[in-house]
Amino acid sequence: MAHPLDCPSVPKTDLRRVAVLFSGGPAPAANAVIGSVALCFAQAGIEVLGIRNGYTYLMDYKAGQMLPEGKAYIRLDRMELEGVRSSTGIVIGTARANPGKKIKTPADLQDSEAAAPLRAVYEALRSLNVDALISIGGDDTLTTAAKFHLWQQYLPAGSPRIRVVHLPKTIDNDYRGIDFTFGYFTAVEMLAQQVRNLLADARSTGAYYVVQVMGRAAGWLAYGAAIAGEASLVLSLEDIPPEWWATEETFDPKSGQKVLDATGKPQTRKVIHVQAMVDRIVQTVLARDQGGKPYGVILLAEGLVEYLPLEEFRQTLSEDEYRVLTPDEFGHFPVSQLKYSGRLARLINDEYQKRTGKKKKITGLQFGYEVRCHPATAFDIVLGSQLGVGAYRALVEKGLDAVMVSVGRQLSLVYEPFANLVDSAKLRAIARPLDPQEDFHQLARYLEVRVQNQ
Repeated sequence: MAHPLDCPSVPKTDLRRVAVLFSGGPAPAANAVIGSVALCFAQAGIEVLGIRNGYTYLMDYKAGQMLPEGKAYIRLDRMELEGVRSSTGIVIGTARANPGKKIKTPADLQDSEAAAPLRAVYEALRSLNVDALISIGGDDTLTTAAKFHLWQQYLPAGSPRIRVVHLPKTIDNDYRGIDFTFGYFTAVEMLAQQVRNLLADARSTGAYYVVQVMGRAAGWLAYGAAIAGEASLVLSLEDIPPEWWATEETFDPKSGQKVLDATGKPQTRKVIHVQAMVDRIVQTVLARDQGGKPYGVILLAEGLVEYLPLEEFRQTLSEDEYRVLTPDEFGHFPVSQLKYSGRLARLINDEYQKRTGKKKKITGLQFGYEVRCHPATAFDIVLGSQLGVGAYRALVEKGLDAVMVSVGRQLSLVYEPFANLVDSAKLRAIARPLDPQEDFHQLARYLEVRVQNQ
């Protein structure tokens, strides 16, 4: 039996050099992940290259070029890693460059034009003699990792393969294969502190704050912040009942013309009945009034904003801002440009005054990017470090390829195949919204004032 203080043995491996890159928005404890990856491989005698700014330089690679060291990549030497894991920011930088963007279906993997950015990434990494790639990022980055793995299956026989392991980064906590990942609880803690500050202000002045927080596809961040910050009510996309939904035709704000789908028919989009949402919030305000608490903080996940009627956007933005809104291929508009809390606060006040004959001070705010590089909590540093070590163990100890490393009970490592995480037909990572039947979601309901829904 091995002694508990024995260092882990280093198994035989054909890996000589690995690359690690970070893609997408920052997250607390990013350097805990990167530093742990680098330390483990370096101590096993395997060289680690930190690719700068995500896929940017790899996508720009041209055959026969030399990627400039120091600009396109750096060597992550273990002698320089002390103190990195607890530092803020991202030591290798990040970007949103996406080499898999044109790959929409499995057939596109064999389309030379659509797959050209993936080929550039492959050739760039091979020019550096990289044997394995560790990607750190959100659902788009996971999807890109899966596409890169699949694309390599069409390489000529005998071509070297670059193994791929993905590490989940999403403070939104919103895709399949994870319970919680690094940065989530740090972001929740910072948001919760802001909520607590607002609650103290609201209590002092007899006012309300309506706050829009990050979380496009799922309400994990809003719910975490609401529970830890003692918000009065939290709403996310998962909370919208069927009767609150409607549809409307999509118009291009710039031209004023209807947006047509691939068949030439007017494109429609799902929208939320805003008045129903306002009524539910006012119910909470009235119930708190009756309980002697005429103040509070309401949290909204930003994903709700994407489904507002177009006329609500027009009421929220200046004419110039409205006209530059561009719908995507699904008729959705960019959430980051839609600051809706002020408009909603006015609607809530109007409804409250209609029901009571009284006015109430209600202020709209938006929280966002300030949480992404906040100093990480000890828990997130530990979790991030485990994920970084997990990348080493997946590649070197277990010889795995095309897996995402996550954690389970007591931070035990989980190696989930890409095939279980990415829709094979759409080549998209599978979202993980909150389930209203889960205990985490219901926790908020138990702590809020009781309201009989109408």
